[in-house]
Amino acid sequence: MSAGAAVRTLHIAIDHPSAVQSAADQARSAARGMPGALPDQAAVLASELASNIVKHARNGAVFVQRSPLGDGLDVVAVDSGPGMPDVARSLVDGYSTTKTIGAGLGAARRIATDFVIRSEAGFGTLVHARLAAPDTPRVAGAPGALCLPADGEDESGDGYAVAEHDGARTVLMIDGLGHGPEAATAAQRAERTFLANPAAPLADILTALHKALRHTRGAAVAALRTTGGQAEFCGIGNVRAVTLSSQGIHRQLTGHAGIVGYNLPRPRSRFVELSEHTTVVLYTDGIDHRWTYAPTDARLTLPPVLLAASLAHTHRRRRDDATILALGPHLGMR
Repeated sequence: MSAGAAVRTLHIAIDHPSAVQSAADQARSAARGMPGALPDQAAVLASELASNIVKHARNGAVFVQRSPLGDGLDVVAVDSGPGMPDVARSLVDGYSTTKTIGAGLGAARRIATDFVIRSEAGFGTLVHARLAAPDTPRVAGAPGALCLPADGEDESGDGYAVAEHDGARTVLMIDGLGHGPEAATAAQRAERTFLANPAAPLADILTALHKALRHTRGAAVAALRTTGGQAEFCGIGNVRAVTLSSQGIHRQLTGHAGIVGYNLPRPRSRFVELSEHTTVVLYTDGIDHRWTYAPTDARLTLPPVLLAASLAHTHRRRRDDATILALGPHLGMR
C-alpha cells in the first residue's frame, strides 16, 4: 500500500520581476532535505518558469509543493497570457520572442524528471515540472492536488489524504470549520485517522472520523474510492466531487448535511460509473463551484496536475482555505 497526507502548497503570484527570485527561494526551501543538487535545481526550475511568465504573460502564478505521492517536488506555473503559437519550437534552446538567449523552457525541461506543458491562445500556458532523485519510483496516474490557506493564514484548515490498496485508490478530503490553527488541527487529525485504516468501508471511515473529531471544531468531509470502472462517494458537508471528460461535466456530487465531529447523519454512499477517459475532481468550498457551469474544451482535456492548478488559479476564493484534488483514470483501467 502507498499513502500520503496533504502537502501544503506554496503560492507565489508572479506579478512583478522581483517575484522570480521569490519563486526560486521558496522552491529551494521546499526541496530542503532532497539529495545532492536537487534543492538548487528546484530553484532553477521555479526561476525559469516564473521568468517565462514575466516575459510573455500576465496574471501568472507558480505553485510549489512536495509531491502528494512519492518523494519528489512539483513546480507548476500557470498564467492567463496569449498562449504559445508553437509549443515545440518554444522548447528549443535559442528560440526567443523577447531577444533573450531563449533558454528558459528548454532548460526547465532538461532539469525536470517529468515535464508537461499545455498552451492555447486565449487560455494561457500551464507547465508542470516534477523533480525527483534518479532512483525514485514513479507513481503511475499520480493525482494533482493543491492545498492553500486563506489569505493571511500560515496554515490551511483544509486537508486531504490518498491511499492505494488492493487495486483501489481511496481519497479523503477535509474542510475544517472556519480557518486557522484550530481548523488545521481538525484536518490533520482526520488525515491521521484515515491513514490508520484507509481500506475500511467508506461509511466506517466517516464514523471513525466523527469519533476522532469530537473535541475539535469539526469538519466537512468526503471520501472517494475508485476501483476499476466505478467511483464510490460518501460525504458529509460541502465538499464536492465532479466527474468529467473531454465531452463535458458528467456528474456532480455534494455531501449530505451535517458536521463530522458534531452532527453525523447516517453515512450513505453513491456510485458513479467511470470510463477510461474520466477524471474525478474533489474540492472544498474555497474553490468556486461555478467553474462547472461552462468549462472550456482546453480545461476539460488537461491532465490532473494542470487541471487542479488551473482551477485553483482562476476560481479560488482567497478569503477561505482552498483544496482541490484531481484523479485521472484509475490504475486498473489502463
